[in-house]
Amino acid sequence: MAFWKKKIVEDTIPGDDPNKPKKKKSVIREWLDAAVFAIVAATIIRTFFFEAYTIPTGSMEGTMLVNDYLFVSKLAYGPRVPMTPLAVPLVHNTMPLTGGKSYTEAVQWKYRRIPGFGHVKRNDVVVFNFPAGDTVITQFPDQDYYKACRSEGRDYIWNNFQIITRPVDKKENYIKRCVAVAGDVLEVKNGVVHINGAAAPLYPHSKLFHIVTTNGRPPGIDDNVEYIKQFDQTHFQYNLENDQVEEVKKAPNVVSVTPLTMPAGFVTPDPGDWCFPFDTANYRWNADNYGPLTIPKEGVTVTLTPQNIPLYRRIIKNYEGNTLEERDSTILINGKVATSYTFKMNYYWMMGDNRHNSLDSRYWGFVPEDHIVGKAWFVWLSYGQNGIRWKRLLHGIGSLEK
Repeated sequence: MAFWKKKIVEDTIPGDDPNKPKKKKSVIREWLDAAVFAIVAATIIRTFFFEAYTIPTGSMEGTMLVNDYLFVSKLAYGPRVPMTPLAVPLVHNTMPLTGGKSYTEAVQWKYRRIPGFGHVKRNDVVVFNFPAGDTVITQFPDQDYYKACRSEGRDYIWNNFQIITRPVDKKENYIKRCVAVAGDVLEVKNGVVHINGAAAPLYPHSKLFHIVTTNGRPPGIDDNVEYIKQFDQTHFQYNLENDQVEEVKKAPNVVSVTPLTMPAGFVTPDPGDWCFPFDTANYRWNADNYGPLTIPKEGVTVTLTPQNIPLYRRIIKNYEGNTLEERDSTILINGKVATSYTFKMNYYWMMGDNRHNSLDSRYWGFVPEDHIVGKAWFVWLSYGQNGIRWKRLLHGIGSLEK
């Protein structure tokens, strides 16, 4: 017998006919195989390469607009290995239609990140997990739980609403501009961000409230400028992009245009609107006059005092996993008296370009390194009240900033 014939016989299960054609898969089986392959491939791409994201609010106007659909690059900073691996594919944290969690916390992995093309840089537009999103009001998942507790009282919130917790990678996704990186000294002066003593770049489409003073007649400003309200016969409030200010000054009835900012030291009476670190005795900061504040950096050690512990409380306890107790003027970390602390991660400071309509780091503090999702890449679809915004399609974030 020829060798090849003998080989076929040896490799054939007794009773099988080697010349008999294999049974063809059913149509249902073929569709099922294709669906499984597609889901696996899409999950790998979404986790390690890029992910689609939608701009839900106006906090990044006018650089990014509501209903901008963009891709977020995971490779820019290195893809984060899933920390909550047991989850429904292609769903973030809530099941569509039925609601409820789309994941289980039965397995939790430590934070790891595969090396990427670079690191978070100043002025990058970044997608990240909302730091204060570890605790969520089920009925109002888009609201800041801690802000609600400060405003209404913790007992009221817990007695009237259902509260859940979420792991880091299942917190809601936010998008903001990184204005300061680890080690930077940040300060906001009259609405202008300063980093390490120098004014940060002013992007043409960033917005700030302004008072427009007229000669007693309506301002005569184009409808494309965002009107807020009228104070009296001669004073009007607008939310102006930086490149609109000079245009508004030239309007026929306009006498002057000045930024509308809160004075240094002013603190709103509503605790829900206080700025981080929510300690008005030691930090009388507001959204327009804030800091100076040093952004924590991995490996750097800070001295701890009763006065500055509000700045680092969440870092020590929530983000870096220590136990923290405060007894009068004594601070205990992991049961031991501590007078200093060394940071384990890098942190970032994120702010929206629409400065007076953005709940950002000024209101909830630092963004830890393990919360970083990726870098905003380009807009692939955008639409508004008048339909598709054709001029924004397939534009990178850098070109939309100009």
